[in-house]
Amino acid sequence: MLFRYELEGGNFSKAGYASSEIKKTLKQLSVDPKVIKRIVVALYEAEVNVVAHAWKGEVLADVEADQITLTLNDEGPGIPDIPLAMQEGYSTASSAVREMGFGAGMGLPNMKKNVDELHIESRIGVGTNVRMITRFTNEGG
Repeated sequence: MLFRYELEGGNFSKAGYASSEIKKTLKQLSVDPKVIKRIVVALYEAEVNVVAHAWKGEVLADVEADQITLTLNDEGPGIPDIPLAMQEGYSTASSAVREMGFGAGMGLPNMKKNVDELHIESRIGVGTNVRMITRFTNEGG
């Protein structure tokens, strides 16, 4: 099953829509609730990152029998230093984003903690591609 959701930069009211929909789908498929929680946490963090930093983006969710692959593609400024961005507490969020309670620098680290595989590619001035794979066995978390 393949699902697609659009993300709009700056629209925090819709951040979390894709993770909420994916959660419903995985519950219907009787995926382990602990695994669902990991997936939803990682996807929500990724959605917020796109909304906070990019102009627009999309979520592609590929649900297979034994795993889910979540791919987020965005058009935005890109991530200049991915290893630095992976450090807990490092953030490039604007003061406006921080005032809304986002931008604490935990998004990428939380994504990494909650998935089995995390791949990030980014081009400055073009955008970022994030791919997260989580297997439905609870071995990864």
